[in-house]
Amino acid sequence: MAKVVTSEVERSISISSNPKDKPHYSKLQHQHSRRSPFCHFSPKLSVYILITCGILFILFQIQSLKIPPISPSLPPNNINPWNFMHKLQKVINISNATLAAESERCNQELNSLSSKLRDAVTFLPLKDLRFSSSAQKGHTWFMSSMYDAHEEGEVQYQQFPSESSKGRLLCLKGKDTHEGAWNSYALAWPDSLPYNATFMKGLTFVSYNHYNYDNIWHGLSAMVPFVAWHIKNKCELPTRWVLYHWGELRLKMGPWLRTLMEATFGEPLYIEDFHHFEDNNSDDDDSPACFEDAVVMRHNEGGMSRQRRIEVYDLLRCKARSYCNVSNEGRSWDVDGKGVPVIGMTMFMRTGPRSFRNDSVVIDIFQKECKNVEACQFRVAYSNNLTFCEQVKLMSLTDVLISPHGAQLTNMFFMDRNSSVMEFFPKGWLKLAGVGQYVYHWIAAWSGMKHQGAWRDPDGEKCPYPEDDRRCMNLYKGGKIGYNQTYFSDWARNVLNEVRSRKVEEALILKNNSATNTLGSICTCN
Repeated sequence: MAKVVTSEVERSISISSNPKDKPHYSKLQHQHSRRSPFCHFSPKLSVYILITCGILFILFQIQSLKIPPISPSLPPNNINPWNFMHKLQKVINISNATLAAESERCNQELNSLSSKLRDAVTFLPLKDLRFSSSAQKGHTWFMSSMYDAHEEGEVQYQQFPSESSKGRLLCLKGKDTHEGAWNSYALAWPDSLPYNATFMKGLTFVSYNHYNYDNIWHGLSAMVPFVAWHIKNKCELPTRWVLYHWGELRLKMGPWLRTLMEATFGEPLYIEDFHHFEDNNSDDDDSPACFEDAVVMRHNEGGMSRQRRIEVYDLLRCKARSYCNVSNEGRSWDVDGKGVPVIGMTMFMRTGPRSFRNDSVVIDIFQKECKNVEACQFRVAYSNNLTFCEQVKLMSLTDVLISPHGAQLTNMFFMDRNSSVMEFFPKGWLKLAGVGQYVYHWIAAWSGMKHQGAWRDPDGEKCPYPEDDRRCMNLYKGGKIGYNQTYFSDWARNVLNEVRSRKVEEALILKNNSATNTLGSICTCN
């Protein structure tokens, strides 16, 4: 009977090699199972049996090598066939103990190394007084030991962790609001942070501003590089902001600047004050904060190309208009009932320092020139009594902006590209004010506007010192601005004619090409 089974198994295996005979193979298996109820053939079972036999054979071969030859004088009862298994278990136990001891030793060494790395973290002053005479040059006196990353045409910045920081995180002891030299910074490995450090998750924007965050021009200059970084890095959003001025912690931005940043980033700003550390570390008021990811800016727009700046101001304009529910279609579509392009002329006035001595006379001069141009709409507004969104709305209706030198001119970038700016100065600024008097020339160029020049009052208070003495600037800085009717009239007339020609040309292009306005498409950083 066994012979017959073997023959049938051999035939079934032979038949199985032919794919066309698989149904027959299954049938043969069924016949065999009926013929031998105590023998259940399975290829898998055969493999398992072979593997088991092989393992047992190897184990006994190893045992035979370790057991000394059997002496004829020894009785058979002294031979223990499981002696090898006991020895093997002993070896395993010794190995495990050795590994455990080695692991413990390694852990102790790692802990010791980590402790040494913690002890090696060195905090340096945020404000390096060695560079107080050149605070804005080179590395600046803020985090003076660090170098910036800079690609051609992009912002200068530092990022932690990064290749340049060798994977280390930025840590700050930076709570002091009165003396920047008392605040400090350090770099630390993620697994060896300083003792009592608070690990702060998410992206942190760290800003250094040599001036302040209340003045809208100086504040905006400090924020522009963060917006540029935001655009380049796929709209990545910060978890928090840390603001420094001369190394001193600042706890707020001016309302204009804060609203602009919230409009741009699409969420409320959280400005870090580190006060909650006092609750977590009541015995250590000077405990450091270490940031999971940090981007540090300390050079404002320095290094940015004009094209990159225009992209930033385009985004700021579009986001602000959207935030304030102001149309992003642009003024090229704005025409009167006759189809004539509307020109918006706005006088944006100041009160106090650098205001006009006689507002009504100056207003009358420009209003008359506007009336002489078809579809010219004249407006007068004072910057100190408008909300952020009211300023955005006003600028969206403006093609020609007339204003004294001052922070209110920063609003110019809310106008459409190619709009015009006319600026006015008190006496003495040309000689004594330095390059700062040209900031609104710069922002006009960076935001795609056209600065139409500046009028500088030749008359004003007399300085008791020689006119080129720096002390005279204290008198001239907040001086009043007079007027020159003839000059103002000619200047306004020329600018209005230029703007009218440009707008007529733009209207014809839109009409002939049936162009679709695409200003809204720049309202994203993707």
